[in-house]
Amino acid sequence: MRAWAVKVPAPIESDPCPLQLVKKPVPTPAPGEVLVKVLACGVCHTDLHVTEGDLPVHQPEVTPGHEIVGRVVASGVSTQRFAIGDRIGIPWFRHACGVCRYCRSGHENLCPHSLYTGWDHDGGYAEYVTVPEGFAYRIPARFKDVEAAPLLCAGIIGYRALL
Repeated sequence: MRAWAVKVPAPIESDPCPLQLVKKPVPTPAPGEVLVKVLACGVCHTDLHVTEGDLPVHQPEVTPGHEIVGRVVASGVSTQRFAIGDRIGIPWFRHACGVCRYCRSGHENLCPHSLYTGWDHDGGYAEYVTVPEGFAYRIPARFKDVEAAPLLCAGIIGYRALL
């Protein structure tokens, strides 16, 4: 599949640009994950921080992008939440341990063991991406793909602030 990868973090205006179009294998969903065909992916300033190295490298040649809208095309074992063809959204927050005091108190966003889409794991600047089904959202039909994508970052942050 085609994907954008951060070859060597550097200012985006660098020559060569740190973000390069590459070929990567289509990922295989692990147990509890779904494989998603990317329909749209927003651009967030955090993606720039990953690309330019303001956030330290967590995965060499990572594919940024965490405002993802796509369709489920395959499932790993033990998945139940989504069916093939479902349209879902994938945000920045990808994993929490579920057992630390933050997770147990409903503040999993503070989990010291958290992982992130487009930083710890390849994101949506690609044709396909995987996501643990517990960290994805159904996208209502009333939203077009490009309208829904930014809601998966700025929208979630605003919603969380109200809680």
